[in-house]
Amino acid sequence: MTATSARTTDTGSADASSASSARRPADPTPAARVTLRPLGLGEARIAGGFWAPRQHVNATAAITQGRARLEEAGNLENLRIAAGVSSGEPVGPIFADSDVHKWLEAVAWEYDRRPSEELLEMQREVTALVAAAQADDGYLNSVVQVRHRDRGRYFDLPWSHEHYCAGHLIQAAVAQVRCTGDTALLDVAVKLADHLAETFGEDRRHDVDGHPVIESALVELHRETGVARYLELARYFVEARGHGLMESYGKEPTYFSDRVPVREATTVEGHAVRAVYLAAGAADVAVELGDDALLQALRTQFDHMLATKAYVTGGLGSRWDWEAFGDPYELPADRAYAETCAAIGGVQWAWRMLLATGDARYADAIERMLFNGFLAGISLSGTEYFYVNPLQLRADAHPDENRSPAHGRRGWFACACCPPNVMRTLASLDGYLATRDDSGVQLHQYAPGTVTADGIALTVETEYPWDGRVRVGVDAAPGPFTLALRVPAWAEGATVTAGGATRPAEPGYVRVDATAGDVVELHLPMAVRTTTAHPRVDAVRGCVALERGPLVYAAEQADHRVPVDDLHIDADARAGATHRPDLLGGVTVVTARGSSGEEELDLTLVPYFAWANRGAGPMRVWIPRA
Repeated sequence: MTATSARTTDTGSADASSASSARRPADPTPAARVTLRPLGLGEARIAGGFWAPRQHVNATAAITQGRARLEEAGNLENLRIAAGVSSGEPVGPIFADSDVHKWLEAVAWEYDRRPSEELLEMQREVTALVAAAQADDGYLNSVVQVRHRDRGRYFDLPWSHEHYCAGHLIQAAVAQVRCTGDTALLDVAVKLADHLAETFGEDRRHDVDGHPVIESALVELHRETGVARYLELARYFVEARGHGLMESYGKEPTYFSDRVPVREATTVEGHAVRAVYLAAGAADVAVELGDDALLQALRTQFDHMLATKAYVTGGLGSRWDWEAFGDPYELPADRAYAETCAAIGGVQWAWRMLLATGDARYADAIERMLFNGFLAGISLSGTEYFYVNPLQLRADAHPDENRSPAHGRRGWFACACCPPNVMRTLASLDGYLATRDDSGVQLHQYAPGTVTADGIALTVETEYPWDGRVRVGVDAAPGPFTLALRVPAWAEGATVTAGGATRPAEPGYVRVDATAGDVVELHLPMAVRTTTAHPRVDAVRGCVALERGPLVYAAEQADHRVPVDDLHIDADARAGATHRPDLLGGVTVVTARGSSGEEELDLTLVPYFAWANRGAGPMRVWIPRA
């Protein structure tokens, strides 16, 4: 069936019959208690600059290659086996379906950016495979259906990822109907969500999946269809976690964020991706139910995470053991895990907190995670990926494990969660640029392009992150409105010029009264900054990192004739910056004075995101003081 969806208010299944205008990953209902409203992908468009080439490669190479990779790895064949059109045994991890679903979501968002028959054909083909594999009662997980048919469903929820796969399917279905109008996958998602609602709950099976993501997915399905029981099931899954349900399976609960109830937790712990996905879903539940206590708990957790458990790159997760957050200030540079998926989940959580509160700190966190923790996970070619993003790679590092960065970025992984996650994030990136409220429009992330909302039309011109000038032209407006521009916390000395007058712009949001024909210019200082870690971060005590604008910098062996492991930096000497269009696709490099042993020398640092594009050689972000 090809139709478009509509919101309903009953507790039954969705009525997919009339158009849905929302084209955004998170779309709070009109009743949601949010401060800011997101813009649709068509209302905020990146049209050039830093991000556009990366989105182009994602669209023209990565997503297409992703379809081939899913075939080669056996993910699609698993679905055919479950559907009965192929024979054999499924391959890959029990959560193999989730990679298909994330890829389908990427296809949908990309279709909204760049409609093409090729994308539609891929979407329809793979959606049909997913639909064919679904059981009559709505259950769907191809590996469980075939490999574990004798053990039955939900036999090991801590590890089976059945709800996790369902969550990614639902997210893909919502994206698909919003961007293409095709309800084929939404029909599958609704049937699956109905099965979950009939199976789990306080008065049904009292249990949770080991890997969150179903929570935010169910809220979004509620937002798309209006079906109340999807929101109620999401609320149940959030509230049920933290009461030791994993212990009934003989599991240690911390890893699964199941040790402390979400509304009582004061920090994040355990598996990093699980933790931030859970928090994002809890934020969705909080705003839809107007639950201020839950939202405040999430604010506390986010603040503690940034202060004690996040790397300077925005990377999340310091332990290779269990891909987990460590203890407060446990942030080793060379053993950093900082999974690419964790940065993506961190962006999703921060975005929901930004919508809820309007607090610029969340937009600052998104910027740090996107430009550093996330972007380092993608090669400049756009088709190879890091699973793990350390802040140091030592000389002669042995690539002993599939995920080891010493291999360099790779085209796929045995556990391929990161590549399609990167694809869907780049395809939907426009949705994180701007918001609106009753007073006007807010710009949170800076990229050349256009923003339209409520009759207001803006054109943004900038060379950010290389240059700190952001010019915003008001092409149309029905009357006076307030234009809010984010001033990052690092941008001390920023100014804004409007109406011929220039004034200081303090960190947070600078607000300007604007109307049609106005031009507003924001100037963000781009001096090189020397950053030191909290003194409790023992691993980098006595070291500094260099930053410029939103970018963290790294010393890479390709730029030094002496071993990077032996470098020291003169943190008191003035550092410089030069744009190099010939290097790494065009980057601004930072230069500083330093030494190696008795020899003084010049250090050249490149943006952290660009390291390992000239070979996976030694690298370090934190450099000891000379």
